[in-house]
Amino acid sequence: MTPDHETVRELLGAWAVHALMPGDEAEVGRHLRDCAPCTAEAARLRATVRHLDGPAVPDPVPGAPPAAHGLSLALRTRAPALRTAPHAAPYAAAVAGLQALLAELDERGPWGTPVVHDWDVHDTVAHLIAADEPLARHVGVGGPHPRVAVPRTPDGTSWRTAWEARTREVIQRERARTPARTVSAWRAQAAGLLSSRAAHDPERAARATDIAGVRLPVADHFLARAFETWVHADDIGGALDRVVPPPPPPHLWQLVRLAVRLLGPALGPRAAPVALTVSGEGGETEWVLGSADEPVRAELVLDPVDFCLLVGGRRAPDRVSRAAVGDASAARRLLTRAASLAWL
Repeated sequence: MTPDHETVRELLGAWAVHALMPGDEAEVGRHLRDCAPCTAEAARLRATVRHLDGPAVPDPVPGAPPAAHGLSLALRTRAPALRTAPHAAPYAAAVAGLQALLAELDERGPWGTPVVHDWDVHDTVAHLIAADEPLARHVGVGGPHPRVAVPRTPDGTSWRTAWEARTREVIQRERARTPARTVSAWRAQAAGLLSSRAAHDPERAARATDIAGVRLPVADHFLARAFETWVHADDIGGALDRVVPPPPPPHLWQLVRLAVRLLGPALGPRAAPVALTVSGEGGETEWVLGSADEPVRAELVLDPVDFCLLVGGRRAPDRVSRAAVGDASAARRLLTRAASLAWL
């Protein structure tokens, strides 16, 4: 392998989406002629990107009404999710969905439309670059920004503080680039994640690691990336008056189960026990969360989409639709704790 092997490996994601500078393009081309492992990885990445691109979106029918207020044409005709192991399938589908939505916007499009927090559309895509970085680094995927990803922070600084600082840094850098370059950088990193061995090998994905302040199997970290990508796609769709569908039921229920796995420990073993039922398209499942030494104090029934949006910080505890009986304070405590898990 040539001495610049690791440098070129960092550029393969951008190469796959044709986002390299001319000098880098030539360097990567020379390296690929001599390095079989990088050539194989480059082929996997470009195949992933081609799949995520999907078929060309047909031109609108003359005289047809605009797509605003309805499901966008690109979302109706998007490519199926890339084939991966089941734990990465929701992320593949979420990436395909967001890419379809962004593909409808040109450089003069509404990239400056406010979306969430103090971010516009362009900033929200940049945030996803920063948010995907920790998992990408863990599985060996190079990102669009230097590997000194999270700025040095004093000992004891929370992961959330460091994460917010990194988000600000990446957004600031991406504001100096065109939206198209930012989308290409996000796509390249997502393609790298989806072509990684961890996205295709359940045994490898079963190993636990600390990311974003929580130790989970890598498989669950892929689900967290799916969760955030879908929620931010929904944020962007709402800002642009376009309907973004929820994940398909099998994927949605994977996100529900992840949320419950996080909520149980967060609620704690001494909390008043609540029977939580999530019921909607795709099935119905019940969990008892809280103390195992007391009788159930309340029963709570939530829709799976509402439950995920509550955990994602997009539904307020007192505004989420639910059916509840029993101790109102115990039910309210569970809803409030679920909303506090939001990191989006």
